[in-house]
Amino acid sequence: MSSENTIWKDSRATALAEVLTLIEDQVVMQNFLRDVLTEKEIIEIGSRYKAAQMLAQGKTYASIVETTKLSSRTVARISEWLQSGTRGYDSAIKIQEQYHEHTQPAHAD
Repeated sequence: MSSENTIWKDSRATALAEVLTLIEDQVVMQNFLRDVLTEKEIIEIGSRYKAAQMLAQGKTYASIVETTKLSSRTVARISEWLQSGTRGYDSAIKIQEQYHEHTQPAHAD
């Protein structure tokens, strides 16, 4: 286990991860996140996730910075995490892609 993962030895952190995986309703999740995070933190996390998605799509740093309003250094860190982190961003992106593939409405031919 890398030193970056020592956070998961803390029972408070693991309890948070557990409750996040148990909440299945989007409105309940939004309400929970709003109670535990500031609006700025929610936007920041959302921007980081958007940057990870854009990096995975091969978008340029400049377009990511313009879209997300994150600093180029933050985008670089996210890129590093995508390439050599714990695969959290990559896993989340794949889960979301699979979800959207399975929930797309049928098209009439």
